[in-house]
Amino acid sequence: MALPLVVGVDGSDPSLTAVDWAVDEAVRRGLPLRLVYGSLWERYEGSLPVGPAAHPPEAVTVDALLASAAERVRRRAPDVELTTEAVPAEAVDVLLDEGRNASVLVTGSRGRGQVAGLLLGSVGLAVAARAHCPVVVVRGDKAGLAGTHERILLGVGEPATAGDAVRFAFREAEARGCTLDAVRGWRSPAHEPADRPMLAGDPAHRHEEEARALLDAALHEAEAEHPSVRVRPATVEGPARAVLLNRAAAADLVVIGARRRTGRFGLQLGRVAHTLLHHAPCPVAVVPQQS
Repeated sequence: MALPLVVGVDGSDPSLTAVDWAVDEAVRRGLPLRLVYGSLWERYEGSLPVGPAAHPPEAVTVDALLASAAERVRRRAPDVELTTEAVPAEAVDVLLDEGRNASVLVTGSRGRGQVAGLLLGSVGLAVAARAHCPVVVVRGDKAGLAGTHERILLGVGEPATAGDAVRFAFREAEARGCTLDAVRGWRSPAHEPADRPMLAGDPAHRHEEEARALLDAALHEAEAEHPSVRVRPATVEGPARAVLLNRAAAADLVVIGARRRTGRFGLQLGRVAHTLLHHAPCPVAVVPQQS
């Protein structure tokens, strides 16, 4: 049985945008959809709390919130297999637990109660950094959210983080029938590392050639497995985070890899991931390298 797409919902506008994105993704990939609400402080018996800690008048019960989100799904795609659940635990813990049996975790860029002006909410960032499965943070402008560019952008990093992200991006491009732009940034260091004296004094094109070789090696196996995907590889001079952020303006999804750590904090997100998660004009997929 296919693992579901799991969406964290909390009634906020960004979470509903994430629901819409996930519905379309579930249809494309033929996956079941699961909506999950997690909170320690909400009541689940179907009535609003009273007293000094009561919610604002516009607050709704969790049951009503999930029912509304489920109805939103049914209006958009009546045939998608759907389940919902409210779990009395912290949202991050709930989603991380769900991620152990999910194909993808999907969150909005900000949740209910986030401080105004935050570029990315704490739940989305924590889940992207620690989940065992790919995480998509749904953010960006209308074109990126609607998928009108018909283009997936893959940031190809170091071999230790690239493999699963490459496979994810190819599957996504195949499901959408769109172009895959695979990009690797490169820079000429001011000082060559001591352990690579063979490059000392070489012109910049040697660094570009090395980047191209790494890019070709990263894509080779996936290209053979997905021959129908049109791939446009490119090496671009500049910091990877700037290169990808610039090119994301013409993409429907940016895919990047992340390195798994053995400690309790899970993945290690670098500057590229943080930049895209906070600023990208389209949804961002963070794919953990499993081996």
